[in-house]
Amino acid sequence: MYIINLSYHRPIEEVEALTDAHISWLKRYFDADVFIAAGRKDPRTGGVLMAKDIDRGRLDTILAEDPFVAVAHYEVIKVNISLTSEALKALAES
Repeated sequence: MYIINLSYHRPIEEVEALTDAHISWLKRYFDADVFIAAGRKDPRTGGVLMAKDIDRGRLDTILAEDPFVAVAHYEVIKVNISLTSEALKALAES
């Protein structure tokens, strides 16, 4: 699986102007069964996405479609989940 750390590099007003389009993009890839979880950082300096273990090239293509590419930097971390709680057991399988 992947953890994607977004860090805003533009003013929050520019981020907010793109938020609706970003949420639509998120929903498209939740519906496509690519994303597992998403949320804002607190304080609001960016966000975090969790994605299934898909081809890295495909993930890069998907991330390039995000409207937030204009306002955020992306750090992509590949994680091989080996232990989870029972509630998150499916993460070790994705």
